[in-house]
Amino acid sequence: MFPYPNISPEIVKIGPLSIRWYGLMYLIGFISSYLIVKREIKRKGLRVERDFLENLYFYLILGLLIGARLGYVVFYNLSYYLENPFEIFAIWHGGMSFHGGLLGVIVSAWIFSKIKKFDFFTLTDMLVISAPIGLGLGRIGNFINGELYGKVTDVPWAMVFPQGGPFPRHPSQLYEAAFEGVLLFTILWFLKDKFSSSGIISSIFLILYGLFRFFIEFFREPDPQIGYILGIVTMGQVLCSIMIIIGLTLMFYRSKNDRNFSRINKKT
Repeated sequence: MFPYPNISPEIVKIGPLSIRWYGLMYLIGFISSYLIVKREIKRKGLRVERDFLENLYFYLILGLLIGARLGYVVFYNLSYYLENPFEIFAIWHGGMSFHGGLLGVIVSAWIFSKIKKFDFFTLTDMLVISAPIGLGLGRIGNFINGELYGKVTDVPWAMVFPQGGPFPRHPSQLYEAAFEGVLLFTILWFLKDKFSSSGIISSIFLILYGLFRFFIEFFREPDPQIGYILGIVTMGQVLCSIMIIIGLTLMFYRSKNDRNFSRINKKT
């Protein structure tokens, strides 16, 4: 069994204000995404307005925060928030959903692309390449916070989390950081120039994230207020299944006229 490092979630605390590792991880994720998208716009020779990226990330951050919060409310604890509607706004109490955040980002990116008359899938292809950085760092933030831990296990690398009782558990946050962060970023970066049609990279992101998350959910402790749906799967697995189906459908439609995609299929 590995000892849990028990790192303080707060980097610096001055009076009532504090800088937390979790927030810093997301800040680094957004900065990394900004720089990668800026690089891709320049590399592809796309002509955009001077303040294009600043306006884009304003929309994305707003969409992420609203979507992640409402996603948690609707998907994970709707009955509680119907009884306590003002708690919806109490984001400092925790409760954010990745799938809700993803929907928020998609909607805000679509609105932005319409306003700027910029191809939506070209935009999402650049964004999803950078997304695994923030996802991986976010899971490390979860690990430092000692939250979203795994199921009880006897594997040699199990850890006892302060909020998880006295039993050793899977460090599932690190599994997610490795698969949804490092591995997903590596795959998308390798494939980013392999297709001539926009939208294929976005579909690969949806499929692979859905598959990785679905698998890792078997090692993760389900949300206590929901548990298992029909005694079999978690809410995360249900949402990931929908994500995979949407990704496969998008790939089918966006790859029909892609010459490079056809060549890859012939080789396999």
